[in-house]
Amino acid sequence: MEEKILQVTDLKKCYKNTNAVDGISFSLNKGEIVALTGPNGAGKTTTIKCILGLLRKNSGAIVINGADNKSKDVKYKLAYIPETPDIYPMLTVWEHLKFMALVYKISNWSDNGEKILTKFDLLDKKDELGKNLSKGMKQKLSICCALIHNPEIFFIDEPLIGLDPKAVRELKDAFRTLKEEGKTLLISTHMLDTAENLCDRIIVMKKGKVLAEGTIEELRNKMKVSKDTSLEDIFLGVTEDER
Repeated sequence: MEEKILQVTDLKKCYKNTNAVDGISFSLNKGEIVALTGPNGAGKTTTIKCILGLLRKNSGAIVINGADNKSKDVKYKLAYIPETPDIYPMLTVWEHLKFMALVYKISNWSDNGEKILTKFDLLDKKDELGKNLSKGMKQKLSICCALIHNPEIFFIDEPLIGLDPKAVRELKDAFRTLKEEGKTLLISTHMLDTAENLCDRIIVMKKGKVLAEGTIEELRNKMKVSKDTSLEDIFLGVTEDER
């Protein structure tokens, strides 16, 4: 039986006269990867920031493991990895982990830190300064930093933009590793082929609304298209019908 770890209900976020997020509802199950996709301005990043508490919602409910998202304990269960990783240029890879351990008041973290860096093939970069890392390595370091406090849900914004094919492969493998460990990932992305091949479910947004949600097979059935129809074709069909 699926274990619901996040429930968003009738979420609204307005900027003056614009509904950036217009009464959307969806849920995430434990141990799944979900793509949040849609055109620019669809409300994807605003949705994620409302869930994280970085933006104040106008109305609606956000419940994480049975508790309101404003709860202090809940915030420790979440991790946010923005499109541009927050890496300090003059800190080493190891010093980034140490800094995060201090932020979360975690003692005896060194052994776990080495295991995390080994898992993501960064142990040999332990003493490398942040400014010398490639974008792919910075993305992986962001994940490693997030793992120090053992969050349950990762919110990741456009993680693959600007990466070379090798870095894309490595980062997707990293996401699969997190899933195998029972972590839940909500990935905001425009890269539909990645969403189709990596994610268990897809949520399509446009103009602040959820237009479609489900597995690729469920979306094909809803659109009444063939089993060979790509997510790109489904996406264009869904978003073009809603003007």
